[in-house]
Amino acid sequence: MEFKINNEFLSQLEELIKQNNAQEVKNLLHEVHYADMAEILEELDLQEAIYVFNSLDSEITAEILLELDDDLRINILKNLSAKEIAEEIDELDTDDATDIIAELPQHKKEQVISELEDVEHAKDIVELLRFDEDTAGGLMGKELVKVNMNWTVLTCVKEMRQQAENVTRVHSIYVVDDEDRLKGRLSLKDLLTSSTKTPISEVYIKKVTSVKVDTPNTEVARIMQKYDLEAIPVVDEMGRLVGRITIDDILDVIKEEADKDYQMAAGISQDVEADDSIFDLTKARLPWLVLALLGGFISVKVLGFFDGAMHNHKELFFFTPLIAAMAGNVGVQSSAIIVQGLANNSLSGTVWERLLKEVSLSLLNGLILGLILFIGSHFLLNVDIKTGITVTTALLSVIIIASLVGTFIPMILHKNNIDPALATGPFITTSNDIFGILIYFSIAKLILGF
Repeated sequence: MEFKINNEFLSQLEELIKQNNAQEVKNLLHEVHYADMAEILEELDLQEAIYVFNSLDSEITAEILLELDDDLRINILKNLSAKEIAEEIDELDTDDATDIIAELPQHKKEQVISELEDVEHAKDIVELLRFDEDTAGGLMGKELVKVNMNWTVLTCVKEMRQQAENVTRVHSIYVVDDEDRLKGRLSLKDLLTSSTKTPISEVYIKKVTSVKVDTPNTEVARIMQKYDLEAIPVVDEMGRLVGRITIDDILDVIKEEADKDYQMAAGISQDVEADDSIFDLTKARLPWLVLALLGGFISVKVLGFFDGAMHNHKELFFFTPLIAAMAGNVGVQSSAIIVQGLANNSLSGTVWERLLKEVSLSLLNGLILGLILFIGSHFLLNVDIKTGITVTTALLSVIIIASLVGTFIPMILHKNNIDPALATGPFITTSNDIFGILIYFSIAKLILGF
C-alpha cells in the first residue's frame, strides 16, 4: 500500500523533533520507504530535515540522499563532515556514489574520498569522476558479474558467488577474455543446464550489445529502449569491460531530456523548477519573451506596409488574429512531430520526402479548413465572396508555409548538432506569425488591389 503524507503524521514528527526524541523519530519512520522519507524531509524546514536525517542509520540515509531534491541534498551535505559523507558513500553503488561526490566542492571531494574505508570502492569512484556526466562513462557503475571465457562452469559458479556479494542486483553475466575484453554474455539457463566441466567458451552467447565510455547518454537511452535492455555493458577504447548501466539510470536520463525539451518548447531557456528563485525563473523565461516581443514589433511593421487595406478593406483586419493563430498552431504541430521523430530516431526517408509529405498533409488540412472558413465567413459574417476567397486562399497558403517551416527548421538544427526542441514553441509561433501576416496581406493586395 502506498504511503501517504498527511498533516497528522507531519505534526507528530515535528513534535518528536521539538522533544529531541531521536529514537522515537527513528521508530516512527521505521517502515517508511526511503523514497517516501525523502518527500517527508522536503516537507520539513531545513533544520528539522537535518535532525531527522541524522537520526537515521547510514544504510537508509544513503538511499534518501539519492531521492532528495538537489537543493535540499546540497544543504544537508553542507552540514555533514567529510567522514559522515564518506559513511553514506560507502553504502552506495559506485555510480550513485559518484553522483553525490560530484556535487561537492573540490576540496571536500578530496576529503571525502580520503575518508572512504573501502579502498577499491574509492578507486572506482575516482575513475568514474573523470568521465563527462553526459556520457556512458558518467552513467555507469562498476558493480557487475563477469566470467572468463576460459573457465569451466564450476569455476564460473564459484567466482560468481564471490562477485555477487558486491552487486545489488545481477542483471547479466558478462564474458571476457584474459585481457578483460568483452566477448559476450552468459545465459543463466545455459549455466545451470551445462556440465560443471564444460568450458564457458562453449556455452556463452557471443552476440551482446554494448556502448563505449564516450557514448552520449541520450544515445545509450535510445539503444536500451530499442532493444528492451535492463542493463548494458560499457567498454573502453580497447574493448575492455569497464562497467554497466542499468535501466534506473536511463530512466533518469529520459526524464531529464523530456523535462528539458518540454521547457524549451514552452519557451524556457534553462532547466528550472517551480520552487526556484524569482531571479532564476526570470532568467529562464525572459529571453524567449523578449524574442516574442521583437516578433510582435516586426509583425506591426509588416502591417504598416499594408496601410492601404485599413482604408479600403477594413474587414481584412478582423481575420488577422485567425491567420496568425493558424500559422502558429500548424507550425508547432509540424515541429512537434519532427522533434519527436528525431528524438526517437524514427524518421524515415530524405528531407525532401519528409517535406513532400508535409506539403500533402497541409494541403489536405488547408482545403478542409479553408472550406469551413469560406462557408462560415460568407453565411455567418456576411463577408462578400471576393473577400472570402482572399481569406481562404491566404489560409491555405499560410498552412502550407507554416508546416514547411515547422518541418524544415528542426531538421536543419538537428543536422547542425543543435537541439531541435529549440524549434518548437515560441520560436516557431513567432516566426510563423510574421510569415502568416506577410502572406495574408500580400495575397489580399494581389486579389483585392489596394
